[in-house]
Amino acid sequence: MLPFRSFCRPAFVVLVALLLAACATGPRVTTEADPEADFARFRTFAFYEPLALETRGYTTLLSARLKDEARRQMEVRGYVYDVADPDLRVNLNAFVEEKTDVVTVPTTGYATYYSYRARAFVTVPVWHERSQVMQYTEGTINVDLVDARAKQLVWEGVAVGSAAGATPAERRERAVLSIAKIFEAFPHRAGGAPVAPAPATAP
Repeated sequence: MLPFRSFCRPAFVVLVALLLAACATGPRVTTEADPEADFARFRTFAFYEPLALETRGYTTLLSARLKDEARRQMEVRGYVYDVADPDLRVNLNAFVEEKTDVVTVPTTGYATYYSYRARAFVTVPVWHERSQVMQYTEGTINVDLVDARAKQLVWEGVAVGSAAGATPAERRERAVLSIAKIFEAFPHRAGGAPVAPAPATAP
């Protein structure tokens, strides 16, 4: 009789590989915009102080990196940084959650028994389901653009993806790439100028 686990492992390994491949494609980005907002009149921007992610009231290494990238993305699109009288205020938030998924994999094993009718040992397939609990860390980053005068949200981008990383610096860089991904989905330029793609983030 062959060991049952020998039939479970290949299917489970393939499933894990598919999950890891999906994570490698980058964060999942969703956006929402106010359909009444006139983006053609927005030309300047500034940040909320403190940012939503600065829950302790001061700038952190992460918030500084995300703020730098968001400013770069806005300026590439023609917006001018103006603390005194901005048209838009940019807010950033980020949080991490520990997630648990239960993955069920159909597997096949074999059972052998002695058949008195056939007067021989008979091997038949046996179908089972194997469940595996997978724990992982998921990060979410929000970019909010707010009409500074009306104090109304006009555009929001959200990126959700793996927050894993060997070092804090690596996790920060992954978060910075998420900001860039969010802005790839932002369809406007200052004053309603034609949209041009932003250059890639410098390593």
